[in-house]
Amino acid sequence: MRVCRDEIPPPPRACCSRSQPTPWRHLPILNEQPPTLGHPSALALARDGAKVVIAADRPEGSDALLSKIGALGGDAAFVEADVACNAEVAALVQATLDRFGRLDCAVNSAGIIGETRIPTAEITEANWDRVIGINLIGVWLCMKHQIPVMLAQSGGAIVNLASIYGLKPSDAGHAAYCASKFGVIGLSKTAAVDYGRRGLRVNVVAPGFTVSGIVDPHAEGAAEKYRTMAAKYSAMNRLGDPRETAAAIVWLCSEAASFVNGAVLTVDGGDTTPVY
Repeated sequence: MRVCRDEIPPPPRACCSRSQPTPWRHLPILNEQPPTLGHPSALALARDGAKVVIAADRPEGSDALLSKIGALGGDAAFVEADVACNAEVAALVQATLDRFGRLDCAVNSAGIIGETRIPTAEITEANWDRVIGINLIGVWLCMKHQIPVMLAQSGGAIVNLASIYGLKPSDAGHAAYCASKFGVIGLSKTAAVDYGRRGLRVNVVAPGFTVSGIVDPHAEGAAEKYRTMAAKYSAMNRLGDPRETAAAIVWLCSEAASFVNGAVLTVDGGDTTPVY
């Protein structure tokens, strides 16, 4: 039986509400080095005029993020919720409606990596269940409660975060993570077909190695490791800036992407480096 609370907190997710469907515009994001991709996404959406609800299963860091959004003149709220728990996700969506009255877009970015450097047959059932529970079941549960609200409003936009490991096999020994991200892409593409005629768009952003709390090149002894990773995995020979991923998310949520549905947008600097 799967419990609702997991020992490892997923990153925050951002839901947003807009009172009027005005065109969105790309703006720079004022942000320090954030702990997750959810933080710059929330800031970017707020700067672009969205009212934002941030959700995570622990409140740490939420006050600072809300303060940054407030300093930008934005309106935001934090809701504590475990995305792997049906009841808590339902309460999250209801809290968004209670606060802002509608839900126009949702960014489902919660995820964990789980154990790495472990061959497929040696993965523990507990690790498999934890990763799939948050990364895939969590996305499905969020969509399960977001979609009816958006359909009642004649449409909306959902952006789910996958990974470059949702498009290729894992070479890091984390099959559960890889399977979950392949699943997110398949789930999102199917939902895009299910609801596209009813005005709901569902797209995916698949980041490459991007600076975050998990990928931290400033950590002690990490600089050389990430220089090697950048050379191997990015044709641009650098790690991604989280603001670059956030910009892609904002665009997919906006009306500038009104004819984009079921797409997977990679933000990885190019898949690999040349051998010549």
